[in-house]
Amino acid sequence: MNEGYINNITLGNCLEFIPKLADSSIDLFLSDIPYGISLDDWDVLHNNTNSALLGQSPAQEGKSGFKRRGKPINGWAQSDRNIGLEYQEWCRNWATGVYPKMKDGSFLFVFGARRTLHRVVNAFEDSGFLLKDTLAWKKPSAHHRAQRVSIVLERRGLIEEAKKWAGWRLGNLAPIWEPIAWFMKPYRVGGTITDNILQNEVGAMNIDACRLNGSSPTNLLEFGFKRDETRIHEAQKPLALIEYLIKLTTREEQLILDPFMGSGTTAVAAKALKRNFIGFETNAEYHQKSLKRVKEASSNQIEELPIFQQSLLEING
Repeated sequence: MNEGYINNITLGNCLEFIPKLADSSIDLFLSDIPYGISLDDWDVLHNNTNSALLGQSPAQEGKSGFKRRGKPINGWAQSDRNIGLEYQEWCRNWATGVYPKMKDGSFLFVFGARRTLHRVVNAFEDSGFLLKDTLAWKKPSAHHRAQRVSIVLERRGLIEEAKKWAGWRLGNLAPIWEPIAWFMKPYRVGGTITDNILQNEVGAMNIDACRLNGSSPTNLLEFGFKRDETRIHEAQKPLALIEYLIKLTTREEQLILDPFMGSGTTAVAAKALKRNFIGFETNAEYHQKSLKRVKEASSNQIEELPIFQQSLLEING
């Protein structure tokens, strides 16, 4: 049933194609899914809109980060309080379809936002999956914009109040890390994880292949982009990070599913590590760019240097 999808990125909604995949055929699910935080059109996964949404304020003009206006945490209307539940339902719709396609005991890595990851967890648990852990990807740097309270007050003509609030800011701390939910599909009740590994060849971790200076890896992952790494998506993740997750949990020739392929990083990493992949992407522009990126990828992407050491060199420059 997977013919035509293997080692290909198909243009279209994954809800249409996931049911066509063979049951119990996927060894690993790995996807940087939309976060539901209104980052761009493709990330607006709720029914509540406002004319200002995805617009641009004077303070955002010319900025490389926070280029579009999102919804404030308090919302613009009472209906905005439903956004989280709508995002959770969106996740559940496709997670339910993914469940029968995964092998028993297989792993799933789902990238998410700090504010909406709990919705992903609820959706996946409602679909039958088990939450194994939450990993933290620490970025080398982070876009940060926190407006000074004093400046806002000065613009209102509140000079004394502005002095009182000097040094205070609006917003959040610099977002230096992002969470990755690590799920597992339950294996047969009464059996053991070792029995399942022998039967389905999933559910184990290749620790020796992912050691750093002789030490076992932790659930804090520090990866950056290579200097010459192709960047085609603003939410793109480093190739070394995706390679690490694949190398940690799969063997060569196993099959990886990414229904939100975006820039094609999962496909490039799978190809480099001699794994197979199935990908879907709804955005025609990203679909074409990801196909081009995969076509240009070659086996020499994997260097002799261990993947963890590659990552540290990239971060430390």
